[in-house]
Amino acid sequence: MFSMSLRFCLYLLACCWLAFPAVKSIHVTERSDVLKGAPMGSAGPYERIVARMLFTIDPKLAPNAIITDLALAPRNAEGMVEFAADLYVLKPRDPAKGNGTVLFEVSNRGRKGIVSMFSRGSSSLDPRTEQDFGDKFLMERGYMLAWVGWQFDVPDQPELMRLFTPVVSGAAVQGVARAEFVPNSKIFEHSLADRDHIAYRAVTTAEAQLTVRDRCDAQRQTIPRAAWKFTEDATAVRYETGFEPGKVYEVVYTTKDPVLVGLGPAAVRDFISYLKYGTRTAGINVLGDQRRFIKRAIGFGTSQSGRFLRTFLYHGFNQDEQNRKVFDGVWAHVAGGGRGSFNHRFAQPSRDGHPHMNCQYPTDIFPFTDLKQTDPQTNLSLGLLDRAATDNVVPKIFYTNSSSEYWGRSAALTHISPDGKQDAPLPPTTRSYMLAGTQHGPGSFPPSKSTTQHLVNGNDYRWPMRALLVALNDWIASGKEPPASQYPRIDKDQLVALSAVQWPKIPSTKLPHRPQRAWRADYGPDFATKGIVTQEPPKLGPAFPLLVPQVNADGNETSGIRAPMIQVPLVTSTGWNLRSPSIGSPEEMQSMTGSTFPLARTKAERTKTGDPRPSIEERYKTKQEFLDKYRAAANSLAAAGYLLESDVDRIVSAGSAQWDAVMRAK
Repeated sequence: MFSMSLRFCLYLLACCWLAFPAVKSIHVTERSDVLKGAPMGSAGPYERIVARMLFTIDPKLAPNAIITDLALAPRNAEGMVEFAADLYVLKPRDPAKGNGTVLFEVSNRGRKGIVSMFSRGSSSLDPRTEQDFGDKFLMERGYMLAWVGWQFDVPDQPELMRLFTPVVSGAAVQGVARAEFVPNSKIFEHSLADRDHIAYRAVTTAEAQLTVRDRCDAQRQTIPRAAWKFTEDATAVRYETGFEPGKVYEVVYTTKDPVLVGLGPAAVRDFISYLKYGTRTAGINVLGDQRRFIKRAIGFGTSQSGRFLRTFLYHGFNQDEQNRKVFDGVWAHVAGGGRGSFNHRFAQPSRDGHPHMNCQYPTDIFPFTDLKQTDPQTNLSLGLLDRAATDNVVPKIFYTNSSSEYWGRSAALTHISPDGKQDAPLPPTTRSYMLAGTQHGPGSFPPSKSTTQHLVNGNDYRWPMRALLVALNDWIASGKEPPASQYPRIDKDQLVALSAVQWPKIPSTKLPHRPQRAWRADYGPDFATKGIVTQEPPKLGPAFPLLVPQVNADGNETSGIRAPMIQVPLVTSTGWNLRSPSIGSPEEMQSMTGSTFPLARTKAERTKTGDPRPSIEERYKTKQEFLDKYRAAANSLAAAGYLLESDVDRIVSAGSAQWDAVMRAK
């Protein structure tokens, strides 16, 4: 009996040894010291690794069945599907001095943002300078930072992270695609891609259709086919009459040769698995020792990349090919209620969803909550974490949203019932935080005006983000509970219908008429089960509820993590703004942009303008009184875990600069 058991164990070991690894090879193009080898606190010097990774995927393994069209992909001699991705790593030169956590950023359209977000450095695609690394917050705490190219259609620019994936060819895999764009000035030609990305080429162009409408929910008007044409390479459209600013244009056309978009999340999955668990492939030495030092992995994503992570969990990518947990923590930042186009045929990963841009793409679709809910309109019962729970790979989760996501990205749907009548429970493994009075990206002070009617939001929310990162890492590493969720709730009258928002009558302001809506959309019978869209534009059913945060008499929000700037105000900060008349459609919201409405400095100034908000001189006798209250608010937040005590002095210094800017403004 013992002999048979031993032979069986040896057989299993041999099978594991011979199994095809997902990471086949890593080809290094650069290995260099960061900041000339300067020590980063107790973590010591850091090094940079720039490389190209080659992956192999076994189509026969059950965990890979979630990748759309994998069965149709070309295979190598061993029956594997091959693809490649860019790799960029910043790590302690001596990995034993790290903190045991890889902080992996899902690149937003090929870019790198976490150094700027958490270390307050400059925005850089290739961080090299002292300015790029800011105060070295991440590195002095010993994080390994990593990025992998997951998106095939990023713009053709150097230093963007890119996925290199096979295509599926043949007449049987032709399909429908939809390209939407909203010009900010009169133009005569526009790409079929979103923004400046790479487009799917049009084929059989005669039956293609171009429409125009005033806004997302308006009736489409067809532009006669003879009045416009595709460009010679069939990746753009040209209209001699001209595309008008602010109008929503939409091209529906036939395309072919889909790439395997779902290999993007597979690349992320398999790289993190490689770091945590290693591989037995001979010759892979780069990062091959990290399994001895990496104890946990956090996946962080902003905006598109946050939606990527929500989709990653929904489809089941947090289980690797050997059925092991991939990310121990997932942080989806400013993702709202969305998922996205990351794993279906002819998916356009850049497409998102806004009040007046990229309307009705498969982004804000049921389910929205982590736990299972039943949609009363469709009777579907689903939760975002259904697959992860079944596979026993649920990570610790943070959701952070700015105010803008409640107005422009259906964030409320992540924590309310489908009928909008009550709050929905969060699982014990999830925390949700609204950063009150903020816009999609961190603001800066003094604020300016661009293509908006009002000054943009100047609230820099990166301070609480640092505290939350420490909390998430501690939660995973030691089980220490993070700060309690802070988001607007129905049962506390903090989350309300648009008509119930108690907006003060600030001169020359009005609430937006049309925040973004999530619709029950039908993309065809094969979309949910096979990842194939056959209906474009989708057939729309009833909209999901729209609820937004309530405000106080100043117009500042009453819930969420209320920074000192909100608790001790010099301005009103909102998550919404309106488009400037110069770019058309001035009644519509400007995507992802908030507003700043300064308080009157004196009572006389307030009386003259008719501003209902008490002036600065009515609130604070002196600047020092203002700063004392500002510091008290910061200390209170730090005591609760929403700010770091070590950041309080810098936050108060920023408040002092805000006072000076407001008081000297013309």
